[in-house]
Parts: sequence; structure tokens; C-alpha cells
Amino acid sequence: MIQTPSTGTRRSDAHTVAPAGPDPYTGVVTAQERRVATRSFGWFATRFAVIVVWLLLIVLFSVLEPSSFFTVGALQSILGGPTQTTLVFLCAALLCTILVGEFVDMSVASNFGLAAILISVLNVNLHLNAYIAAIVAIAASTAVGAVNGWLVVKLGVNTIVVTLGMGTFLLGLSLWAANLQPVSGVATYFQWIANAKFLGLPLAFYLGLILMLGFAYLLRFTPLGRNMRFVGENREVSRLAGVRVQSIRFGAFTFAGLIAGLGGVIAAAGTGGFDPNVSNAYLLPMFAATFLGTAIIDPGRFNALGTLLAVFFLATGVLGLQLLGATSWVTDVFYGGVLVVAVTITTILHRRAR
Repeated sequence: MIQTPSTGTRRSDAHTVAPAGPDPYTGVVTAQERRVATRSFGWFATRFAVIVVWLLLIVLFSVLEPSSFFTVGALQSILGGPTQTTLVFLCAALLCTILVGEFVDMSVASNFGLAAILISVLNVNLHLNAYIAAIVAIAASTAVGAVNGWLVVKLGVNTIVVTLGMGTFLLGLSLWAANLQPVSGVATYFQWIANAKFLGLPLAFYLGLILMLGFAYLLRFTPLGRNMRFVGENREVSRLAGVRVQSIRFGAFTFAGLIAGLGGVIAAAGTGGFDPNVSNAYLLPMFAATFLGTAIIDPGRFNALGTLLAVFFLATGVLGLQLLGATSWVTDVFYGGVLVVAVTITTILHRRAR
């Protein structure tokens, strides 16, 4: 505490606070006020910049193609298209392993394809009840996830080697099961789980939405979600803190297989069958959406809601470019460019966080 010479009053240097706004006599904005404004802008920019760009894309495409883009049909395509539904489930499966520090699970797309082709073959070719076939397909994909977890967690095999090899193996297995041909004709009584409409959108959209909202709740409000993030940040510190690191890592791989299986079954129900050749086509957009999600809502961290919005952002860009007359190669360019930008943003945000 010191005494000011002019008034004799006392003040504490430790608790001196600059004015909250411009100086009342001079009208000059203080340095602290400028810093607060800068921090506020930075807080907003790191969380919602991608959403602003998304809105600008919508405005741009609506101006350029108002008759085809600015329509209810285009909105339904962006939100409820089969590709978007597939990506939501694939991204959720990928998030399971990324959150615990396993950044490259290359088998998710092939595991999804395995479930989709299994239910199609069992129901169409072998005439097994579609619901029983769905259970078998999901169980098979879950088992694949458990095998991945056992090899990586229990035996310590490199994640990239295991999942890349497993993905290639599953793709070959799916092609063999389908006899190298697309399989179609899944029972119509089963297709309602994906195609039943509510408010103009298919049920598959709402299933994906529920999945991501549930995932977000898990990460935000449950001990399991916090432990998953803890393990992803530092396994050794997590172990010393009493977290069951190995169990969480193994469970992440297993649930990734389960979610991939669910997505495969819903995809087969939505289209009435599946072509195993298209499984790996989802790899690039899956990683692009997941990494782009780190620049939305929770900057620098993988999160469910950001990933969900990233899926719709990508769908908007692809649809808009297609309506403008772009050929099919533009899709790969767009996804690839977004992936590079997303990884760059993630790296910068992680560096600033540290």
C-alpha cells in the first residue's frame, strides 16, 4: 500500500485496474482496453471463422446459382445426403481413436464397407433376415475394432501398420464376399431405418445428429470423456494419475469398430445395397472433416460438434462447385485442399495452446 501525494488516499498497486473504456476526459482508448478487444476478436475468430466462411459460401453460391442452390432441395442434399450421413458416422468412429492419441486409423472406412457389404450379401444373396444380418455385420465390425485394439494396445504394434494392413485386408475380404460386384436389393422393410422422412430429412440424418450430440456430451460432461482427452494428451501422466490408460485405448478401438459398423448398416439400408469399391473413397473427406472440426467451437482440439459442422461445410462446397459446372475432379481438389488447410490450422492452434 502506498500513499498518493496529491490526495493522501491509499491504493494497492496489486489491484490497480485500468478503466474499462476510453478515458472519460480525453476519450483515448487505454492499452488494456485494446488488449481486451484483441483477445475478444481472437476468441471469436478461432472458434467461428470457419462458420463465417461457410455462410459466405452459401451466399456466394446462392447469388451465382439461385435457381438450383438456394432451394429446399439443395438444403436437404447438404444435410441429409447419403454421403454426409456416411461421413458423420465415419468421423465419429475416427474421433474415438484420435481422442486417445491414435491419430491415423486407416481401417475405419474399410470396416464401414465390411458391415455394409455383409448385411447386403447376407440379406440379398443368402436370404437371411435383414435385422439378423445387421446384427451380424455390426458384430463383425466391432470385432475388427477389438482386434485392432489388441494388436496396438496389448502387443504394441505400430498403429499405422496395423490399421493400414487391416484396411487393405478388409477391402479384399469385402470384394471377395461381393464377388467384385455391387450388391443391391436389401429388403424394403429394413430400409426405413435410414429413409423414413421427418421434416423433409431422412431418419439417417437424425441418427447421425444424435450420435454426435451424444459424443459431445460424453466428452464435455462425463469422467470417461475427460479421461479420453487426458490419455490423448499424455499417457504417462494419465497412468500416474490412476487412469486406466490401456483399457481406454482398447475401448476406443472397439467402439470405433462399433460405430463404423452402425454406419455401414445404415448406409446399406439407405441405398438398398453397397459397392465395396467405394469404401476407400471416404478416407480423404473423413480426415478432412475431422481435422477441420478442430478449428470450430473448441479450437485446437478434436470435438464432435465442430466435426459435424465441418461435414456440412464440405458438403456445401462440393455441391456448390458441382452446380457451377465443375467436373468430378474438383471434389478431390476441394477435399485435399481443405485437409491441408485444416491440418495447418490444427498445428498452429496446438502450438499456441502450449
